Amino acid sequence: MAQARATAEVFWTAFLAMKTGERRAFIERLLGNPQLREDLLDAALIEERKDESTRPLQDVLAEAERKKTARPR
Repeated sequence: MAQARATAEVFWTAFLAMKTGERRAFIERLLGNPQLREDLLDAALIEERKDESTRPLQDVLAEAERKKTARPR
């Protein structure tokens, strides 16, 4: 894992050294790749919600099932 962190640090340092237009072009390139865009959105959502309380998956699924069966048809 130390190698991965070292590589990430090199890329981060290079990114910070870029001029504004270069950064924008780089970010546009990242976001232009559908898989990378999805990964970045997932990472942003995880970061945004990391301090929220959690609950068991079974509770979430049970609630979804109750909502599904309670809908009028």
